[in-house]
Amino acid sequence: MTLTATEVRQLIESTPPDQLPALTHSLTSQVFGDEVEKALTVAEVSELVGVSAHTLRYYERIGLVEVARDAHGYRCYDREAVGRIVFVTRLRLSDMPIRDIKRYVDLVNTGPDTVPDRLALLERHRDRIRQQIADLEFAEAVIDYKITTYGGNCGT
Repeated sequence: MTLTATEVRQLIESTPPDQLPALTHSLTSQVFGDEVEKALTVAEVSELVGVSAHTLRYYERIGLVEVARDAHGYRCYDREAVGRIVFVTRLRLSDMPIRDIKRYVDLVNTGPDTVPDRLALLERHRDRIRQQIADLEFAEAVIDYKITTYGGNCGT
């Protein structure tokens, strides 16, 4: 559905920072392709992103994403909305609290003067992720140790 971590890192490494495409476009390119616009329903986005319709509505209600409505009042998710949802779900997957995500979105909505605050917020979160990864790697090593003591293969 979206880019892999390796593809995102390759894009970062091969593109000057001021020429990186909008993250929304990168995260949704496999869904939307080169189409100008294609609206998706709640059910389609739910299946695509892997979160419940209730969660999507919650994200909208608390202001994490803006979703247009069609003539009948049904939600219509465009590229921007789907990209934002993918981004938010990755932040949640990495245990960023909703309050921090909300703060980030509020900063984005405030405008470009908030870039230093956004950068600081994301750098703090990245530091927490790196610590979680280190903790998980240590836990894996301890488990591998025990597996080895029982005569098993630790997979290295």
